[in-house]
Amino acid sequence: MARRLAAVLAADVVGYSALMSEDENATLAALIAQRNAILEPEIARHSGRIVKLLGDGLLAEFASVVDATACAVAIQTALSRDPTERLKLRIGINLGDVVVEGDDIYGDGVNVAARLEALAKPGGICISGIVQESLGSRAPAGFVAAGEKQLKNIARPVRIFLWSPGVGADYTTTIGPLHMPDKPSIAVLPFTNMSGDPDQDYFSDGLAEDVITELSRFSELFVIARNSSFVFKGQAVDLKEVARRLGVRYLVEGSVRKAGNRVRVSAQLIDAQAGAHLWAERYDRKLEDIFEVQDDVVRAIVAVLPGRIADAGAESSRRKPTGSLTAFDHLLRGNHVLVRRGDSIRKALEHYKAAIGIDPDFAAAYAGIARAEGMSVWDLSTYDDNPLARAEAAACRALELDPNDYRSHAAYGSALRQLGRHALARQHLKRAMALNPNSVAVLGDWAMLQAYTGDPDGAIETFHRAVRLDPFSEENIRKEILAESYYMLRKYSESIAVLEQMLKLPIFYHHQQIAIALAQLGETEAAERHMAQYRASLPQSYDEKLLFESHIRLCEREEDREHWRQGYRLIGMDV
Repeated sequence: MARRLAAVLAADVVGYSALMSEDENATLAALIAQRNAILEPEIARHSGRIVKLLGDGLLAEFASVVDATACAVAIQTALSRDPTERLKLRIGINLGDVVVEGDDIYGDGVNVAARLEALAKPGGICISGIVQESLGSRAPAGFVAAGEKQLKNIARPVRIFLWSPGVGADYTTTIGPLHMPDKPSIAVLPFTNMSGDPDQDYFSDGLAEDVITELSRFSELFVIARNSSFVFKGQAVDLKEVARRLGVRYLVEGSVRKAGNRVRVSAQLIDAQAGAHLWAERYDRKLEDIFEVQDDVVRAIVAVLPGRIADAGAESSRRKPTGSLTAFDHLLRGNHVLVRRGDSIRKALEHYKAAIGIDPDFAAAYAGIARAEGMSVWDLSTYDDNPLARAEAAACRALELDPNDYRSHAAYGSALRQLGRHALARQHLKRAMALNPNSVAVLGDWAMLQAYTGDPDGAIETFHRAVRLDPFSEENIRKEILAESYYMLRKYSESIAVLEQMLKLPIFYHHQQIAIALAQLGETEAAERHMAQYRASLPQSYDEKLLFESHIRLCEREEDREHWRQGYRLIGMDV
């Protein structure tokens, strides 16, 4: 008999016997309809094979745990959207050795999957630890560790992870234990504001963020993004646990006290695995020397880390961004509020423009304007008729002033991407990635470019690279990348599952995107419900075709443009 490694999915109907006793005919009809409409199509679409039907359940085999898990999530998500659905499923997934006999499979790989299915909640999924490890950062959102279980007739306890519909767990719980990178890995925690004035938080945050940016330029380092390291702001934390959760070995922590024209910065580098302090320093300087302090901190860190990264990189990594501390202060304030989106985009623009009013040659402020204007295309509170033209103009000016700053190339590449000038966008985004290989924002722009230029699978891979750099973030790493990549792949159920997790965010168009994917699946009534919710959020003056036009510009290939046209027509728009 042959053997092979397989991902095994076992599914069973909850309370089937009781349902049969209540109404046998209706239960059988619902079971057949469920299999025909959802189970069999989803298994086939995810490259699976139904091994056998087991009365009220089934056994399926997949070559990939990614396909098996995505299939399970798609099935349970589709079933959860229909409140009239009589039958709820439990699903278990295992990866293991199976014995092959004809079209059937046997062995512990199958037995464990069946035992896991019984542990799943109604409408939920239970996977084994080996499945979670194999998924890594590709795990769909919502899987939560539930400890070890001793399964019947299985020798060793099995670690299990549970998923339930509607659980929007962030990536701290979905990607499981983070494997250490093969290069020095570091996170900069938010610097403590010691000034006694909470309104000065932007300054201490900005200093820590600048240190992150400068460290990120070193390709020899793996640097966690700001959004994830700042999750621990204001918390009394165990540094070893923080390092474990972020998947890094080294941590930087510090404090800032600003008073008058003086600033005191304390910083230290910690080897969290060894519990050792590798370096610590305190700087008492004039406020105008803050740029030199940032340089000193970065140089000290890279000199102490294993391999003693060459200072040549540090020498070119930072130039004094502006001769005006007031302009620099406006930049920090703009960056601080921009992440909130909504009306904060306007406030950020005001600060960036104020910075330029003081220093007309401030490249980073022009890059900030370009980024903010690009955001406003997707934000009702700030949209007007030409934000992308302004974004392009500001990014061009940033490039003229500093052609070696990744932010300038990223801002220009992002504007070009949204304008549909794909070839030139590629050049500038590639340059931005070369200048800063650890920038999650640049990876996000690159992934979106991939999704809309014929490589949605590559976009999903890039997304997961970014997730590893920013495991706690839902803001900076936009899950739209996943949702729209799945849409481009015609995996509508997966796209809907991602978008449903994002409905809690203050972004108006997610209901419309869900409606388009539902319409592609033929679920007309559900699509109409989401369109009603979408339109209820719109001001009277908003032109619904703006989003359609944006999607068309983003697409490089005519077949993808037609795919979006079809989706918009299905929800009743005249395009």
